[in-house]
Amino acid sequence: MRRRELFQIVAAAAWAGSEACARTEVKRMSEPKTAAKMPVLFLAHGAPVLLDDPEWVGELAAVGAELPRPKAVLMLSAHWEKRPATFGATRPVPLYYDFYGFPERYYQVKYPAPGAPELAERVRSLLAERSLPVAESERGLDHGAYVPLLCMYPRADVPVLQLSLPSLDPKELFALGQALAPLRDEGVLIIGSGFLTHNMRFAFRPGTPAWASEFDAWAADVLVRRDHDALLDFLERGPAARVALPTTEHFVPVIVAAGAAPNASDPISFPITGFWDAGGSGAFTRRSVRFG
Repeated sequence: MRRRELFQIVAAAAWAGSEACARTEVKRMSEPKTAAKMPVLFLAHGAPVLLDDPEWVGELAAVGAELPRPKAVLMLSAHWEKRPATFGATRPVPLYYDFYGFPERYYQVKYPAPGAPELAERVRSLLAERSLPVAESERGLDHGAYVPLLCMYPRADVPVLQLSLPSLDPKELFALGQALAPLRDEGVLIIGSGFLTHNMRFAFRPGTPAWASEFDAWAADVLVRRDHDALLDFLERGPAARVALPTTEHFVPVIVAAGAAPNASDPISFPITGFWDAGGSGAFTRRSVRFG
């Protein structure tokens, strides 16, 4: 399927509402594959306006089409930090539009994915094995979760559970990823959603600043080499890290993902690269990571 066709499918789902989304027929680029173990993803999720970018929509759709079809998705987004680790709603509820000042149409997007109560119970048991508490909520999917999922699975037919980041501490989040790793053998796709560079002060400045390119390249190198010590110490070891990441919530979901795939048996690749031209700026890297 061509990217233009994929974009048309996603656009129809995004702007025509849940009924049209449910009717949309999506032809996958290949037949669903089975695998002994699911990969883990880190996705540069973009803002709601990502849905107006046919290239990026097509790239995310291609990522979804190339994966084995998951039984469920466990999503950890940069836009939800809550201690203890907390489940979002385990039944379909309205989306959480956690952004302000956008045109009205962005608040009309629907993504009525099935809930995943069984996955919630499984996550609860895995965290209990490590004496990690978990709480419940009725929170809907935020844009860090539903925007990339709408591109990857526009029919909204894969159960989704969102889990909050219990903190921004790298060691704690790496351990969380390790605790969640057994889900991969059970058909669950674990996704961390954020940005490897994220400085809103540069959102509307032209060009890609050197610090963004340097930090993006550093992060890619550390991930490929599985230098977990450097990854967890990114603020001190990464070039211009405090400029690339004035706050760290967008970066740390990649640490959860790395924790869920720490072994050399999981090849690391970058299905999407480059920089997002947001308002004329290229300061936001679009680099996404596939582990396994």
